[in-house]
Amino acid sequence: MAVDLAHGFASSAAQDTAALRSVFESITAESCPRSYNFHMHTVCSDGRLQPEQLLEQAVAIGLKGLAITDHHSVVGYRRAQQWLSVQRSNMPRLWTGMEVTSSLLGDEVHILAYAFDPNHLAIQPYTQGKAPTGEFYLAKNVIAAIHAAGGLAVLAHPVRYRRSPSELIPEAARLGIDGIETYYAYNNPSPWKASPKQTQEVKALGRTYGLLSTCGTDTHGLSLLQRI
Repeated sequence: MAVDLAHGFASSAAQDTAALRSVFESITAESCPRSYNFHMHTVCSDGRLQPEQLLEQAVAIGLKGLAITDHHSVVGYRRAQQWLSVQRSNMPRLWTGMEVTSSLLGDEVHILAYAFDPNHLAIQPYTQGKAPTGEFYLAKNVIAAIHAAGGLAVLAHPVRYRRSPSELIPEAARLGIDGIETYYAYNNPSPWKASPKQTQEVKALGRTYGLLSTCGTDTHGLSLLQRI
C-alpha cells in the first residue's frame, strides 16, 4: 500500500504543470546541463542509456529536475519513475516527457511534450513507438493532444529545420504552443554550451510571442552532458 501511495504521489508530481511552468520561467543559459535537463533519450527510443542509468547519472551530476523525452514512447519515463520510487530522498524531480514528430508549415519538426498524463486517451496515438501519420501528424493536433492530456508543448531545437525560426515560432505560437527550446547546443561543443547566436535569435522570438524557454542536451549517447 505504501508503495502504491508513493507511486501515486510520484505520478502526480510528474504531471504538475504549474511547478514545471515555474521552472521554465527561471531557466537561463547556465541551467543546463547541471541543474536542469529537459531533452534526453534512452534505449526506449534512439538513445544508448538505460533509463535507470540515466537517473543514476542525473543524481551524480546533481540535477534538480529533468524529463526523459524518448521519441513516441513513455516506456523510459515509466521505468525511470519506478526506479525513483524505491530510492531514498534527495532525488531529482522527474516530469513526464516525450518527443513527437509533426508537420508545421509543411516542415517536419519535433514537439516536446511535458507534464502530461501518459494514460490520457488523447496522447495514445503518440505513444506507439513510431511517428504519427495523417491528421495526427499535424502540429496543431499534436499540440491539442498534449494540452488535452494536461501537458505543456514545446518546439524542440527551432534552428535545426528547413524553415527558419522566424517562420516556425510565430506559427507554433498561433497554434497554442507553450514554449520553445531556447537553450540548445547546435554544434555539440564539449563542454556543452548553448549556441550564443541561435540562443539570442530564439530568445528574442520567445519574448515577442510570450513563450516559455526550456533547455536540454538532447542526449543520445552515454553522457547526459553531451548530445552524442
